[in-house]
Amino acid sequence: MLARLTRPATPAPSAPGPRPRNHNLFDAAAAYVAASATDDEDAKDEAASWVSPEALSFGVTELACRAVLTLSREHGTSPDAVARELLGLPAPRA
Repeated sequence: MLARLTRPATPAPSAPGPRPRNHNLFDAAAAYVAASATDDEDAKDEAASWVSPEALSFGVTELACRAVLTLSREHGTSPDAVARELLGLPAPRA
């Protein structure tokens, strides 16, 4: 009887088939931006449904910052210059 009481409980068997994936805000942001870049509205809507609008906004902002910093390092220029060039803005006046 003591062995039965101290034996760890066996987890209940899970349902067959694939388990639904939990998406985090960075998954959602990456999928959303990639879908936006290719004009895939269905994929964009799906990615937007994975997290709250606030979390998606934060993720997209973080992705943009990381992209600008990476391009800045690769091109040996300032993040401001990279961001302005990506958006087609003129260089700031001195």
